Amino acid sequence: MASTRYESSVTSVSWIPSEAIEGLSKIPFEFGVTHYDQPPPDQLDDLEELRKSDRFREANELRAFIDVEDGRIVGHGHLGQGHIGATTVRVGPAAIRFPAVHLPDLQPDPEIGPTSVRFVQTVGGRMGLPTPRPVPHKPFVQFWPSIAWTTLALTIHVDGTSSHELIGASPFPRHWIYDDGGALVQKSGVVDFMTWFNHSFGERTPWGESDSPAVVASVESALERRLSGSIMGGGAKPKIRTLAEGETLVEQGAEGSAIFLVLDGMFVVEVDGDEVAEVGPGAVVGERAALEAGTRTATLRARTKARVAETTPDELALDDLGVLASSHRTEDGRASG
Repeated sequence: MASTRYESSVTSVSWIPSEAIEGLSKIPFEFGVTHYDQPPPDQLDDLEELRKSDRFREANELRAFIDVEDGRIVGHGHLGQGHIGATTVRVGPAAIRFPAVHLPDLQPDPEIGPTSVRFVQTVGGRMGLPTPRPVPHKPFVQFWPSIAWTTLALTIHVDGTSSHELIGASPFPRHWIYDDGGALVQKSGVVDFMTWFNHSFGERTPWGESDSPAVVASVESALERRLSGSIMGGGAKPKIRTLAEGETLVEQGAEGSAIFLVLDGMFVVEVDGDEVAEVGPGAVVGERAALEAGTRTATLRARTKARVAETTPDELALDDLGVLASSHRTEDGRASG
């Protein structure tokens, strides 16, 4: 009997969102010498075109197959690879592209079980432009930029189904995860530029001795993505706030009508002292108070260090806020502030 081949994939796209850089490193971005990245698309159809148009810093395309005969796994293999972009630096009217340094893709031996094969792949690199700076580890002066990476896992089963995981990732930049059909399904929940800047090189990477666990957030709704564009690109510049782990953004029962876009980090939603949900980057929260007499209907507490953009209800369409509030109730019965 001929064997049947099943293929599947999971892809991560790493990019630098606005407001993600801290300290003096922001200066080249603020003056337009280099650039933040536009958010990748919700549907990933042409990875190579995104790379050519400078839309991401790196992409981890984990693609694999298994061959199945009479319910037994008789073959398997990797089909994917890493993709590295370039950094565009502008000096006056000129634009110079510095190709990134693509570190060797790491593909440990697959884990073969009776009914599935689990594949793991790490992809990463660093910008090709030197950035000499002091760091808190030997050699105490780092000449090259820190390393960004993702580590993905893909499990393919003998019935043709598959599942995936984001096992680890550098704390910077943002990492978006796409399934086998190219749909955006997950996001890394936390971006920590300073930890990455000071620590993610040498032995503190998968090419040394360690990986970094990743906090994963669910994907926000299409309406929230549209509202986030209005908040960040509308007429009034939003106020950017940073919260420490455990800090409260809004308190149930308090007065307030501000609306918040979660730029980074994870928040716990609490109603009457009970945790009812968790929200991450891309979520728009606080709309209930704007619609219901200015009283907060839930407490939002930072589970990790977090950043939010704060705006007023006047900057957004009332109908959109009503739809958002209704969708939050329908999705998980939660209040959202």
